[in-house]
Amino acid sequence: MTISVLIADDHAGFRSGLRAILETQDDLVCVAEASDGEQAVAAVQRLRPDVAVLDIRMPRRDGLGAAGAILAMPGNRTQVVVLTTHDTDEYVHRAVNAGARGFLLKSMPPEELIAAVRIAARGDVLIDPSIVRRHLTRFADALGPVALPRELDQLTERERQVLQSLSRAHSNAEIARHLHIGEQTVKTHISSILRKLHLRDRTHAVAYAHLTGFAERP
Repeated sequence: MTISVLIADDHAGFRSGLRAILETQDDLVCVAEASDGEQAVAAVQRLRPDVAVLDIRMPRRDGLGAAGAILAMPGNRTQVVVLTTHDTDEYVHRAVNAGARGFLLKSMPPEELIAAVRIAARGDVLIDPSIVRRHLTRFADALGPVALPRELDQLTERERQVLQSLSRAHSNAEIARHLHIGEQTVKTHISSILRKLHLRDRTHAVAYAHLTGFAERP
């Protein structure tokens, strides 16, 4: 299956470089480029790509504003990956709350950017590992050993295994193979996890697992 991608960044050189990286892959094709947030929103509305890769700092409308507009489009099926050189807490939280499927630093190695686009296309989420490590280190330094939230005690052992797999950006099919269960059973477990932990979707589940430290537990 070919994954169609839109790239939005106000630096033409970066757009060209990212396009060249993505198009080394047989399953990825760049269908459009945009130099600002307004162009990005219009291009997504017109072309409906599978994934929109948006820089945060762009003129006219920034990447987070563009992400919100794209994800709010009626019948939208485009997943959003946000790129930035600045990993502030505000940016991370706004991107996750908007429903972005990836929050990545531009310094990420090319092979990981390629993987992030594929992960987003299938509806899963990837947060740059350096951002996750920074948050966990800061929490550990401030609080010492952190106990997991009591609400996690509501999960069954199988649900905890599924949440661990979600935190590693595994698809439903991969979780099913790893745990030797059916994909429909995986979906049932995910629905139960979201309900018990009062989470909105898979993106929030992944963020929750990392920010509480659950993803790092054996």
